[in-house]
Amino acid sequence: MGTDRHAQAMTYTDADAVRHYETALDHLLFFREQVGDEAVAAVRASPRSVMAHVLTAYLGLLGTEESDAAGARRSFDGFLRETDLAAVTPRERMHVAAVSSWLAGDLHRAGRVLGEIGVAHPHDALALAVGHQIDFFTGNAELLRDRVGGALSAWGEDDPHYGHLLGMYAFGLEEAGHYGRSEQVGLEAVERNPRDVWGIHAVVHAYEMQGRFADGIRYLDDRTGDWSEGNYLRVHNWWHYALYQLETGRTDRALEIYDAALHHEGSAGLAMELLDAAALLWRLHLAGTDAGTDSRAGTGTDTDIGGRWAALADAWAGRRDGAYYAFNDVHAVMAYVGAGRIPEAERLVRDREDWLRAGTGPGVSNAAMTADVGLPVIRALLAYGRGRYGEAVDLLLPLRYRLHTFGGSHAQRDAVQRTLLEAALRAGRADVARTLLSERTGLRPVSPYNWRARARLADHLGDPERAASDRRRADAQASAAPGTVRT
Repeated sequence: MGTDRHAQAMTYTDADAVRHYETALDHLLFFREQVGDEAVAAVRASPRSVMAHVLTAYLGLLGTEESDAAGARRSFDGFLRETDLAAVTPRERMHVAAVSSWLAGDLHRAGRVLGEIGVAHPHDALALAVGHQIDFFTGNAELLRDRVGGALSAWGEDDPHYGHLLGMYAFGLEEAGHYGRSEQVGLEAVERNPRDVWGIHAVVHAYEMQGRFADGIRYLDDRTGDWSEGNYLRVHNWWHYALYQLETGRTDRALEIYDAALHHEGSAGLAMELLDAAALLWRLHLAGTDAGTDSRAGTGTDTDIGGRWAALADAWAGRRDGAYYAFNDVHAVMAYVGAGRIPEAERLVRDREDWLRAGTGPGVSNAAMTADVGLPVIRALLAYGRGRYGEAVDLLLPLRYRLHTFGGSHAQRDAVQRTLLEAALRAGRADVARTLLSERTGLRPVSPYNWRARARLADHLGDPERAASDRRRADAQASAAPGTVRT
């Protein structure tokens, strides 16, 4: 029996397997692409190692890829058939329970079990990191903050993984609304590990939520070499960079980033990358000819987007995803609607409806995610694509305080919130639009998008002086952004 660096027992694991396991864990915390190879090496070194198999199974789940999860389930079931769990430690049995729950579709139970591990074994970095991602997939901001925050005091600040915990904690703080504290903790995390891409990501989110897009551009520019290559988060962080560009009105720059980093012929077609691509193009689709551009850029119309929608819709269609994660489904439908392929979006809706009617068994988290949020959002996107803006408002308005329950971050879900706002403006629902914009500008007063949307509302209400004033404010905010690096 081996032990990890925190003296936690690893049953049936020799020293070589422990070494590979620890290396894999380091790669996981840095989001490095070598994590899979090291996890497999740990299994090969000790084929009966519980923690090596647990880690490998988690890796098959963290990408929200249905086919990877199916492979992980087959492999892990085979391991369990040959393993006497009575002979392993309680901590390892809890990990087995967490993995088994997630493989069966119950993310929430998996998260709860991992939380119990974190309380009893606060030095279990794998339990904290995987639990943190589950909190993200289920949109639980409080647990994103407190799962890691509750373990921090048990760690010494000289521990090599302490900085990574700070990066996770910073993201949880941001999602829970503690933006100043998030920035502080995230900057400390990155100071400890300059290539901590999750810590960088946390700081970027803190700036995003405060409307500090100029600071965000400078921050990412200064650290381009640390985050832009060689890790699984690079596409997502480029997406954040593109969002900052959209705020400045640089539609041309956002599309350059899209072509170079988000989606192109060499893209892997992973769900997490495709959803970033869809989310960016959808924002441009919503922006139309006025909402998100200025004189330095193109119009932001679908004509400018060109064939990108079609290529992205092809990528989604080629995956042939089943009902696995509603958050991914929503972004697939964005691509279908953006490409004008309404029948494919309708087919996905029917498939998910049939899946729910057939029954999914107890404890499948995606069932509630799909029924309560995923399907209504997809139907709203379809309504928007058909020009039925009032219908889109009626579908989305009751959901806006429940959107978090199908996962993602505030920044990601803002694509849906913007769909509601744009639908209200186009439907002439001035009362709804005014309310939404009052909320948005109150929370984020520095946002050219928000002020341009207010200007369009003022136009609709016949107040040209207010509209001109709001546009001047938007232009002044957009012009504050620095120059940017090239992809």
